[in-house]
Amino acid sequence: MDDDSPAARWEQRTEIPLFLGSLIFIAAYATRVLALGIPSFWRGLCLATMLTLWALFAADYLVRWRLGGQRFLRFVSTHFLHTVVVVLPLLRPLRIVPLYDVIQRRQGEPRLSLYARVIAYASLSTLLLGFSGALAVYQEERGAPGATMKTFGDAVWWAASTLSTVGYGDVIPVTTAGRVIATGMMAGGLGLLGAVTGSFSSWLMQTFAREGDEGPPGR
Repeated sequence: MDDDSPAARWEQRTEIPLFLGSLIFIAAYATRVLALGIPSFWRGLCLATMLTLWALFAADYLVRWRLGGQRFLRFVSTHFLHTVVVVLPLLRPLRIVPLYDVIQRRQGEPRLSLYARVIAYASLSTLLLGFSGALAVYQEERGAPGATMKTFGDAVWWAASTLSTVGYGDVIPVTTAGRVIATGMMAGGLGLLGAVTGSFSSWLMQTFAREGDEGPPGR
């Protein structure tokens, strides 16, 4: 993308505010899921906040499409993550890489190496995906017949074991929606784990190769 294009300028101006909006969306959603005893006014305010932010995310998506100058179906296929976070705004904080690019263009040269950035991205994405997935599956599983997920703590434990691909099986989703969420989290966990493992392995190989080229001390 050309840095001087209308689409690039739009992203530069909106990425940070929209990321902050996504964190507010998660906070409002978490309040509705976890704080069942709050007055109806606050629950309604949380819902209104979520709907407003969702509308802003959808408007941003349409603006990016218009500025991109592509046919809509072509835009959808080439901007998969944009499409996913509009359909599932709870996942919008996963757009960490574009956010970092926007911040980096303002600050200049990156302070972290490529491998450190990949590991940092994957770690933060795992935390956000785990928390969001735990909230979503807990909302679906809570009170379901035969549910093993009794508390939000159970949901967090399940999310951790799922993302790490361990899968102990002591807490499992029993509803259809819960299992759909679990499938997405398993796919996300495999992708994030692969990114971290691949980056770390590449860093080790580069380090060993550099030490081999330098040879033993005093040679």
